[in-house]
Amino acid sequence: MRVLLTGHQGYLGTVLAPMLVAAGHQVIGLDSGLFADCVLGPSPEPVRAHAVDLRDAGPEHVAGCDAVIHLAALSNDPLGALAPDLTYDINHHASVRLARLAKDAGVRRFLYASTCSVYGASGGADLLDEDAPLRPVTPYAESKVRVEDDLVALADADFTPVFLRNATAFGFSPRLRADIVLNNLVGHAYLTGEVRVLSDGTPWRPLVHAKDIGQAFLAALEAPREAVHARAFNVGTEVNNVTVAEIADEVIEAVPGSTLTITGEAGADPRSYRVDFSRIRAALGVEARWTVKAGAVELIDAYRDYGLTRHDFERRYTRLARLGDRRAAGTVDATLRP
Repeated sequence: MRVLLTGHQGYLGTVLAPMLVAAGHQVIGLDSGLFADCVLGPSPEPVRAHAVDLRDAGPEHVAGCDAVIHLAALSNDPLGALAPDLTYDINHHASVRLARLAKDAGVRRFLYASTCSVYGASGGADLLDEDAPLRPVTPYAESKVRVEDDLVALADADFTPVFLRNATAFGFSPRLRADIVLNNLVGHAYLTGEVRVLSDGTPWRPLVHAKDIGQAFLAALEAPREAVHARAFNVGTEVNNVTVAEIADEVIEAVPGSTLTITGEAGADPRSYRVDFSRIRAALGVEARWTVKAGAVELIDAYRDYGLTRHDFERRYTRLARLGDRRAAGTVDATLRP
């Protein structure tokens, strides 16, 4: 298929693009380039692409495409809380606008990167499937819920939206993110010798490797329409439903000599949930295979091999800090356009 991949220069897009190419698809990227230079290790293979902000996408960018895989977004809760208006403008309004453009252009399948954060303040007692109540607690998660609702309304015989609710991602990507939990804890252990947890360590988190997310999108792209039409799929594995303290323990094992400090200074985190992933196994045959332990080992090896520095870890590969630095340098404006 000819696939438009938004956010192809992001953390997940950089992993997914070569997987799509290897599967025989033609990939056209669309990205504003905010994090294009946030590369650790060898530079990713380039793809043909539009250097365009999502908010400025037009009919010409979706013309001739068979499918859209929509990853582009302001991508974490702290950033969403800092700029909630921009989060809704980009993550919600621009996403729905892109879907309408795609539908009008005859694109038949629209894969949307949602998140398990939509379950938010659900607690950790029960495994939550895709029919569980949605309880988002941040602008980022709320924007994802709104997009899902609006895309369901666009679904018809010729337009199939699919919602992939990714667990919290981890693992190495050439365009690294250091502000997601496992990547962050491994980085701190490598650079300082300390695994520092600011919460009390009790919240539950489902985790999933970036490559497992890529496999889920590839399966949803190629599946029969009746298997995926207007459906949500949790992406991950029950094995990786873990507490923050358990994540920290895996990091301690992966980074010999590191020590654990649980400060609790951030107080109780209302985001706590355990997730059921049986639907995607049954419908698409997708089984996430990367464990938290294997991901921690992969990350520490990459950090050592590619010479991760503390400055880059804290500034270049942390989304909020990177955008702050770019705004201070005048390379992005107040609306986060280059």
